[in-house]
Amino acid sequence: MTISTLNSMTSGTASFNLNLTEACEEAYERAGYEMRSGYDLRTARRSLNLLFADWANRGINMWTIEQGTITLQQGLNTYALPNDTVDLLDHVIRTNPNNTSTQADLTITRISVSTYATIPNKLNQARPIQVWVQRLDGQIYPTGFTVASTVGATDTSITLTSVANLASAGFVNLVSSGITETIYYNYVDTANNILGNCFRGQNGTTAASFPVGSTVNVPNLPAITVWPTPDNVQTYQFVYWRMRRTQDASQYGNNVMDVPFRFIPAMIAGLAYYVALKVPDGMQRLPILKQQYDEFWELAAYEDHEKAALRLVPRQMFIGGGI
Repeated sequence: MTISTLNSMTSGTASFNLNLTEACEEAYERAGYEMRSGYDLRTARRSLNLLFADWANRGINMWTIEQGTITLQQGLNTYALPNDTVDLLDHVIRTNPNNTSTQADLTITRISVSTYATIPNKLNQARPIQVWVQRLDGQIYPTGFTVASTVGATDTSITLTSVANLASAGFVNLVSSGITETIYYNYVDTANNILGNCFRGQNGTTAASFPVGSTVNVPNLPAITVWPTPDNVQTYQFVYWRMRRTQDASQYGNNVMDVPFRFIPAMIAGLAYYVALKVPDGMQRLPILKQQYDEFWELAAYEDHEKAALRLVPRQMFIGGGI
């Protein structure tokens, strides 16, 4: 039988997927319950988002891996990551990224906050060789104080009505008339309520002017801090591969989930298990639904991994000057 003959006998498509309503209906039916109201759909959608959060804790979801780049600036050691970042999987420092003949990707080692804290001179400038990843929640917190003096788009110091409880260095958001700018400051003058050595237009925002009374918020951004602080000898680019959050189950409509085809059985089995925890008489089916969910997840997770051979490269280190 030729391929053309086979295609004429089959559908010729491979696009099956489930939108939110269909996924929830299937899960309710497996739990032995009929989805009858808007509340049933809403609570199932909430359970589905909790399921996606659980998947991020279970391991690396290959379909959520994305590459990103950050161009480093002289004198700035901390840079924001996208808010939906779960963690970084790998990273390099790319030198001369705009020059194809001299471009090179060099190793940068990930360190812990404890190791970073013990570095004596954190402002020493050179090519970065270490990075501390700050896995923060991305939430924005109001400070209760405002801009005390007009801020120009090129100003590197900002006067506020107060700097109480601000970190000695970090990010702030200035907000006015629908415009938001993220700024990184390097020190705080507590006597004069001034944020000093500010790097403007961070986290994809644009430097702007702000009048007196503009709102000041603190964004708890996931970020990287590199050491040494970048110098201006050449251009450096931080290239990373990150695992992002699975996108939320959308509002009701025809949108499908941010889940690949191979994970649909695990998604439905997991949602059915979650729904059975909440519906009348669902507890009777709970053991079999839990078993099915674990089996489908194990099958999908086993398939969802790197197929390349593992390569281990030893690193030589000498302690105390010995050989």
